[in-house]
Amino acid sequence: MFVLGIDPGLTRCGFGLLEGNLDGVETFRAVGAGVLESDKGDRVEDRLGSLMVDLRALLDEMTPDVVVVERVFFQRNARTAISVAQASGLAIGLAAERGLGVRQFTAQEVKLAVTGYGAASKSQVQSMVATHCSLLEVPRPPDAADALALAITYLMTARVEQRLGVSSHS
Repeated sequence: MFVLGIDPGLTRCGFGLLEGNLDGVETFRAVGAGVLESDKGDRVEDRLGSLMVDLRALLDEMTPDVVVVERVFFQRNARTAISVAQASGLAIGLAAERGLGVRQFTAQEVKLAVTGYGAASKSQVQSMVATHCSLLEVPRPPDAADALALAITYLMTARVEQRLGVSSHS
């Protein structure tokens, strides 16, 4: 199973494709990760249009089975929250357009799944991403590591839900 994690953002949108399964063996293989970027000086509608084109190409290239997007739960800056929500909506809509399963997790849910501690630091999460994926170093940039953490969260959560007989898509 291929799971594409998306750490949404208008300026920097992280992505990470993970291969894993639901059979209970906690091995994950990072297939690819990186960021999609846009220029802050461009008009918002142009940036969103560019991100949409880039996300479409990413979905075409990576052909995931499931797309996992970070849920905007709390932001101190309303302007940042709006642009993150816009980027998130594009990723969710494009995945739905392809009939892919879509899942969302908050940052706290990701921290809990990946590290076992819901208040873990970003560096702790990124270090555990490297450990879970048997990587020699933490994926860079941080947005890419965060996207892989989302994919790991999906697989860990889906395994538990499968054992409990609960649907893994919502």
